[in-house]
Amino acid sequence: MNLKQLAHMLALSQTTVSRALNGYPEVNEETRRRVMDAAKRHGYRPNPSARRLATGKSGMIGYVLPTGTAVDIDPHFVEFLSGLGDYARSHELDLVLSPADADDQETTYRRIVANRQVDAVYISSPRREDSRVALVSTLGIPFLVHGRSEGFDFDYPYLDIDNEGAFHEAARLLVQLGHQRLALINGDDRETFAIHRERGVRRALAASGLTLSERHVCSVVMTEENGYRATRRLLEASDAPTAIACSSLIMALGVVRAVRDLGLTIPGDVSLIAHDDVFPWLKPENFSVPLSTTRSSIRLAGARVAERLAARISGVEEGARGEVWPVDLVVRGSVAGAPA
Repeated sequence: MNLKQLAHMLALSQTTVSRALNGYPEVNEETRRRVMDAAKRHGYRPNPSARRLATGKSGMIGYVLPTGTAVDIDPHFVEFLSGLGDYARSHELDLVLSPADADDQETTYRRIVANRQVDAVYISSPRREDSRVALVSTLGIPFLVHGRSEGFDFDYPYLDIDNEGAFHEAARLLVQLGHQRLALINGDDRETFAIHRERGVRRALAASGLTLSERHVCSVVMTEENGYRATRRLLEASDAPTAIACSSLIMALGVVRAVRDLGLTIPGDVSLIAHDDVFPWLKPENFSVPLSTTRSSIRLAGARVAERLAARISGVEEGARGEVWPVDLVVRGSVAGAPA
């Protein structure tokens, strides 16, 4: 079925059907839903070249993918892409990955925008005063940041979770349980999420007159092995912590292994709270001791980023709106009172 046949069947003009399929804001929601349902039912898919000629849009969302020997494949990113892809597939959008040298991503952003390869881009894992955010905000293309960057004198659109609030609540619970020596096994401290998580832990401790020792902060790439090594270093020290807040369920696997290898127990000797509660293939309740977590679905975040990008492409969303999701604290068996 082509566009003309679909329009005839619905008793609508081809222009109205085309605009409904491409998300133009002037098409009312009832008509849009009717057109989308009919297109899905009859297997209609717009021709990409025809769509670009008719609308000036490619129907593609772009992501500049950093590559190189120093770049690790992150399972969080894969989960995020799954959510983004779910939304894109059901809304006639495609995702374009453009590989770039990790140290020179800006050249690739300039190229894909100049070539009009995509209708919008998103930026992930932002750092403080991230040069990508500063650049894309000047290129005249719809964009969204997954996370937040700090230090700018301008606003920009983003979607983030309340990392500071999540780790503040986790640390506050541990303090209420009597723990005075807390450790934080964090992600890359150049990235804003890690900065916010450390800030949350420090704020919770300060409220009770406690401090987070620099010796008890580990900033590492979030892998199981790094979680293991960080935990060994922390627990073999003379001032070993009695509780650990960990920035990833992946790293928590290494934490649990290190505690076991040292002949200690969770939560008898060490209480543990980790972030992530959302991997379908790694569930915190299936750990040897069910793991307490701060929880926010990164798959749902991916879908929301795609939804907002589609709205920005069509003009439904404008401006520099920030969106921050709250994070749940789920208490399971891995926390207990501080050992005597």
